[in-house]
Amino acid sequence: MIQAENISKTFILKNKKYFWSRGKSERKEAVKNVTMQVKPGEITGLLGINGAGKTTTIKMLTTMISPTSGSILVDGIDAVQDPFAVKKVINLITGGERNIYWRLTARENLDYFGSLYAIPQNELKKQIDHCLEIVQLSDKADIPVEKFSKGMKQRLQIARGLINNPKYIFLDEPTLGLDVIIAKELRSYIKKLAVEQNKGILLTTHYITEADELCDYIYLIDQGETVAQGTPAEIKKHYAATYKTSFYFDCYDEKLFQELKNQDGVLSAEVNKDQSEIVIISKNEMMELVMNVTTKYHRKLTQAVTSEPSLEDSLIEAIQGGERRA
Repeated sequence: MIQAENISKTFILKNKKYFWSRGKSERKEAVKNVTMQVKPGEITGLLGINGAGKTTTIKMLTTMISPTSGSILVDGIDAVQDPFAVKKVINLITGGERNIYWRLTARENLDYFGSLYAIPQNELKKQIDHCLEIVQLSDKADIPVEKFSKGMKQRLQIARGLINNPKYIFLDEPTLGLDVIIAKELRSYIKKLAVEQNKGILLTTHYITEADELCDYIYLIDQGETVAQGTPAEIKKHYAATYKTSFYFDCYDEKLFQELKNQDGVLSAEVNKDQSEIVIISKNEMMELVMNVTTKYHRKLTQAVTSEPSLEDSLIEAIQGGERRA
């Protein structure tokens, strides 16, 4: 397990009006006391708006930079004291197409990147074949990458990230710029890496539906600090997004409507008398309360259709300081 405890990163910036001037130094705390975990077999989301501190956090977790304070342990190995040992069990896959060499074949790319990990040649050959098989590029192994489609290049990116058989993979905007079909295909690969190969995955993405679909647990950071964390379901439940529910009754009852409209947590209520329908927008799920009121007025609830709050709406509420429900 990757365990980061209270990691912070402060940069010293120099403001210069001219190249030759000395300028004043300014301290910028990019990440502030972030604590998080990445577990094998799970996909962990690291979300936030541009400038929130995601990239700095990933750079610390992947040993590219050291934290100013706090600790990072990867399976008990101190990432600050022994970064080379950590690099053997992690890898980073980014979005875009420029992290592989287009004039080389897929096999030559993997051979090059594998050699950087000093993998013995006989083992490396087997690993290359295995990685190509995982991303279904075995039949394209000896074709120059410049002839690949965008989706094939992204699949090769995943193969590159698997070349050292890492236990933990960092995916930074892996579906950036891809069309919906290729993005869906890539999400399927990512899920298989966690479920079938027990990889621990840290995912950053601006596509919130992607995070909702893939992530087992999410950390939301803003201005360098953790402002929300939990499973997607927990975040949607705990932050003050709204529910929209259409309730259908055996017949319309004005007294029932007025009582529902005045309940705590109801933001608005509308009625469609022709269909005996009451549409309620509320802060909380209303089913139990509506059932109690329905029983009180001896009416019959025939159907209820609820639109739950989206993860996107809940994350926006959390960033903007929305109320957290118990």
